[in-house]
Amino acid sequence: MRKNVLTVGVAVALAASLSLSSCVGSFALTNRLLSWNKSLGNKFVNELVFFALWVLPVYEVSTLADLVVINSIEFWSGDNPMACGTKKIKGNDGRSYLVKCDGKGYDIVSEDDKSSVRLDFHADNNSWNVTLPSGDSYELFAYLDDNHVVMPDNSVVELTPSGVLAFGAKVRSLQPMASL
Repeated sequence: MRKNVLTVGVAVALAASLSLSSCVGSFALTNRLLSWNKSLGNKFVNELVFFALWVLPVYEVSTLADLVVINSIEFWSGDNPMACGTKKIKGNDGRSYLVKCDGKGYDIVSEDDKSSVRLDFHADNNSWNVTLPSGDSYELFAYLDDNHVVMPDNSVVELTPSGVLAFGAKVRSLQPMASL
């Protein structure tokens, strides 16, 4: 009887969270747990740890916490409390980068030549700025509304695939900006 009440309660909570938020979310807690398991190296150890974490309901609890709490916080506040940390990414150019989130912005460091930039969001004017190692700071763009951004040249870009592609084509046709 108690198991049925728990099952119904979880089902109602899941249905409510899905219907009220209409946001899939990033499932950062569960993905971080999966990434940790994959980092253990040996595929046999990974499988044993994966199985153990399912039996001990660690994955179930992390998924439920993501679904009900963390993704709801992300939807309503726009910030995921689990998103901060450091991630290694591979660029399209084959270079590796370390991206560190501190909750206020991002530090991006090239693992190849150790060059770095800092990206910060300024809520006062709804803009993203880049700070170079020299200390010089430039506005990358500012949100005009939910569907448009204003670029440094005062052009307005629609946040749709075609709008971003059109702006990218325009930028590629220009000479590189001397100030950046």
